[in-house]
Amino acid sequence: MTVIDLEGVTRIYHVGDIEVQALAGVDLRVESGEFLALMGASGSGKSTMLNILGCLDRPSSGRYRFEGVDVADRSEPELAHIRSERIGFVFQSFNLLARTTAVENVALPLFYAANGPANRSERRARAWKALASLGLAARELNTPSQLSGGQQQRVAIARALINNPEVVLADEPTGNLDSRTSTEIMGIFQKLNDRGITIVMVTHEPDIAAYARRNIVMRDGLVQSDKPVAQRSSAAAEIARQEPP
Repeated sequence: MTVIDLEGVTRIYHVGDIEVQALAGVDLRVESGEFLALMGASGSGKSTMLNILGCLDRPSSGRYRFEGVDVADRSEPELAHIRSERIGFVFQSFNLLARTTAVENVALPLFYAANGPANRSERRARAWKALASLGLAARELNTPSQLSGGQQQRVAIARALINNPEVVLADEPTGNLDSRTSTEIMGIFQKLNDRGITIVMVTHEPDIAAYARRNIVMRDGLVQSDKPVAQRSSAAAEIARQEPP
């Protein structure tokens, strides 16, 4: 099934009297279960693309279908529903609430979901289960300041998954992590993808892009290349190699 379908998508910003074309007519199709890495230099359009895919921004022209639905003309409440229940977001800076525990951070999207559990204890139990699946069951009451960078990103991933989204959008998810922790996080993404979750990830690092199945390079608001990853990196193999004998 085609999850994401862009046809001739442009995005133009106006800064005073200056017109900036961030996207210049992008065509892109993403099938269910794919794992894409969007690459490109600063200003290439990859972040704008991710914002449009996540219904955080609208195309200036062209057509964007998400799961077969043309979202370009949808109202903001309709877009909010798609963001809340069909798409999970993971950010470079984690975007966790500083004074809120890990389990409360994860449960937050359930509070805003139209079909989420109304009972607080039920939301908390579901959030705890998501944390446990990522090895953080014992950290449920820790605030972000009491967690390492890798643990914070795991909390963010659990939050992104809490509503069982079809697609996870990740914006430089390893940008604030060391190399070993980055490998562990990419291992989580690979396992999620193996479960059938579609992942679109922005990165500027070729070694991180190699964990995906398909690499797209953008330049000047257009797709410059779109190729399958010839030699895909395995996070599990890399972690095993790093383990002491």
